[in-house]
Amino acid sequence: MSNPTNLRYSKEHEWLSAAADGVSTVGITAYAAGQLGDVVYAQLPEVGDSVEAGETCGELESTKSVSDLYSPVNGEVTEVNADVVEDPSLVNSAPFEGGWLFKVRVSEEPGDLLSAEEYAAFSGSDD
Repeated sequence: MSNPTNLRYSKEHEWLSAAADGVSTVGITAYAAGQLGDVVYAQLPEVGDSVEAGETCGELESTKSVSDLYSPVNGEVTEVNADVVEDPSLVNSAPFEGGWLFKVRVSEEPGDLLSAEEYAAFSGSDD
């Protein structure tokens, strides 16, 4: 699965959609989901939480390990994906579609987010 070119990527392996009315969607990449293995639990930030770029805002637990979830931007969480909380395997089966994690009203975006091509080079994978 290729990285969608309409998204931007963090070096912590999160993706960020373009803002629609100031709100962006956040998820983890297919590469990260593959490295984690089968995700069995998702602890996501709560609606109203403030998140900061590069800071921990949740956790994903898989059959292999536990991994922190990082926010790629500063902002306020406006929605969490209840489907992922109920069925964490969506992170693996549809990381760029139904497996998104949360939506954030962006107050500040760091300048170091990567394009799809840059992320593929960074991660060493086309996934």
